Amino acid sequence: MRLIIVSGLSGSGKSIALHVLEDLGYYCIDNMPAALLKSVVDEVTSEKDESTCLLAVGVDARSRHENLEALPQLIEELRQQGIQTELLFLQSSDDVLLKRYSETHRRHPLAEHGTALRGAIKNEREMLSLILNSADLIIDTSRTSIYELGDVIRERIDRRSTSVLSVLIESFGFKNGIPADADFVFDLRCLPNPYWTLKLRGLTGRDQEVTSFLDAQPGFVAMYEDILAFLQRWIPEYKDMHRGYLTVALGCTGGQHRSVYMTDKLAGALRESHEPILTRHNELPNHPLNKG
Repeated sequence: MRLIIVSGLSGSGKSIALHVLEDLGYYCIDNMPAALLKSVVDEVTSEKDESTCLLAVGVDARSRHENLEALPQLIEELRQQGIQTELLFLQSSDDVLLKRYSETHRRHPLAEHGTALRGAIKNEREMLSLILNSADLIIDTSRTSIYELGDVIRERIDRRSTSVLSVLIESFGFKNGIPADADFVFDLRCLPNPYWTLKLRGLTGRDQEVTSFLDAQPGFVAMYEDILAFLQRWIPEYKDMHRGYLTVALGCTGGQHRSVYMTDKLAGALRESHEPILTRHNELPNHPLNKG
């Protein structure tokens, strides 16, 4: 049996994630009280076809506080019973959540008794902090469309085999903020910037002219070799810890040149010894999560 627990901030895309999982064959239950999780799992595992059962449940801040606190321990108990259990946590920035609620005119579940929306979001973050710390995979949807979120769910969760570590390497621009879902962050801004070469400014790290420019820079080559050696050393350790997901973020100023090429170059090298290695370029337009 495989159990996906979907939690996170209201407005961050939990319902969308459950809809995607439902399309993928999971039996989905939204807004389920955390206290009922054990009973539901016991009922499902009593069926004869439990080995092929796919179950996804949505748990959020509307559950009782003591039940939310007990959730990490319950997850560990389920794993000890042989149930493949994963906790997916979705989040977004406060400004994005405020905008989404403004556009949809929906009421935040904690915005009652005179509590302002921003205050409700703050309270929810505090209530879910323990769950966040126990999450197997954190997805920040601040700059993710519903279609891109679907791609992430399909590639990182549904297509990940049991006991396999899914590694995502993503590029980003520091001017737009550090991805909140990253386990490791590497800063490439000390490297020569192709942006200051006029003929390269309008290109990206996927263009031959830019890759040739960067490969000719000793600093770029040295940092590439250092980061590659680091990841080759530690990815097996995370795999041995039975981690399901690892996210590595590489950032430059605008996220168009250095980080893009470094992401693709590292992914290509790491695929020689580990799969799956996925890539994502946050600042390139119309670039969904992919394997290549």
